[in-house]
Amino acid sequence: MKRETIAIHVGYDGDPVTKAVAVPIYQTVAFEFDSAEHGAALFNLEVQGNIYTRIGNPTNTVLEKRVAALEGGVEGLSVSSGMAAIHYALMNITEAGNNIVSLPQLYGATYTLLEHIFPKQGVAGRFAKSDRPEDVEKLIDENTRAVFCESVGNPAGNVADIEGLARVAHKHGVPLIVDNTVATPILLRPIEYGGDIVVHSMTKFMGGHGTSIGGMIVDSGKFPWRDYPDRYYMLTRPEPAYHGVVYVEHYGAAAFVARCRTVAQRNTGATMSPFNGFLFLQGVETMALRVERHVENARKVAEFLRDHPRVAWVNYAGFPDSPLYPMAKRYLGDRCCSLLTFGVKGGFEAGTKCFNALSLFKRMVNMGDAKSLACHPASTTHRQLTPEELVKVGVTPEMLRLSVGIEHIDDILADLAQALDKATV
Repeated sequence: MKRETIAIHVGYDGDPVTKAVAVPIYQTVAFEFDSAEHGAALFNLEVQGNIYTRIGNPTNTVLEKRVAALEGGVEGLSVSSGMAAIHYALMNITEAGNNIVSLPQLYGATYTLLEHIFPKQGVAGRFAKSDRPEDVEKLIDENTRAVFCESVGNPAGNVADIEGLARVAHKHGVPLIVDNTVATPILLRPIEYGGDIVVHSMTKFMGGHGTSIGGMIVDSGKFPWRDYPDRYYMLTRPEPAYHGVVYVEHYGAAAFVARCRTVAQRNTGATMSPFNGFLFLQGVETMALRVERHVENARKVAEFLRDHPRVAWVNYAGFPDSPLYPMAKRYLGDRCCSLLTFGVKGGFEAGTKCFNALSLFKRMVNMGDAKSLACHPASTTHRQLTPEELVKVGVTPEMLRLSVGIEHIDDILADLAQALDKATV
């Protein structure tokens, strides 16, 4: 199936009892056992079935299968937020004394997780000086357990060289974990370029309507955990936290996601609500159509801003003269993402004036909605960072980040024009 068809059909063939065509919402905490023996068999992993919604739910299972298929992976795990997906994916294969090597261009909360939260638990976050694979490789050592990147940086807009990063990571026997939230599998599938684990904030383009928070982890099934039995012993040896199972033996190619589900999620509880799972299924069905319109509108917005006298610069990977263009062309073709940034002449004050004057654009810290959204990162999403850290992640005082929606382009441009007219200092 092509991706547009996968988004509508994979994971559900209808309810054999009720003949319902839409995926039902299984709004239940737990599931009944046929007998004590049946319950024991479920817990012993001898049979498949549902036990408790914190571990798995039929509504969410359809979503997991659908997103995994969209990404070209073998299995998915739905969680309560995109940050929970990142947290679980990284903690799944790390412990005190390890480190994670990352590109410097990151969403603010991800940067904070690696810079401030994980180090308190003994896991260091290491940030390369650029997004070039050779700079990443310099930081990898015997204690590195993963290389992490965003396929398209938020808000930097850089397009990661996934193939180059995968080559470097695999050379040193570690997986590449890719946050594919901004690109979505409609524009880019990291697994096709060597990515091993893909994470998403479902909250954004996959949901598409700003109604639900959720995340997803997708396992490519391709990383050879067995080749590194000591480094990734949590997958290759009996797991004391879950019935002594050896994940690579019992779950095969889906070992990584299985451990995320049964150790991380089961015991810390960042579970997606079945109702949210249902809403995400609705969003996924129309994602391909929405992304097409997002991409079309974003290009027209970028061209408008580039020619506006009150705009100092535009960071849009689709311009041939942009330093981002070569990687964008390689991985995205002619369909650059609808997330872009620009700087208003006049610095912080002018940037905030423009931001405050927006009307159609909603002033929010989300992205990927059908609605056009705007954010001033220096005063919101990246506010907790020092001036030095802001420079490192590519945030400047005058910068506005736009998530261009699917409204009529004339209305979008009119709102930007009137806001820029008011951005005087």
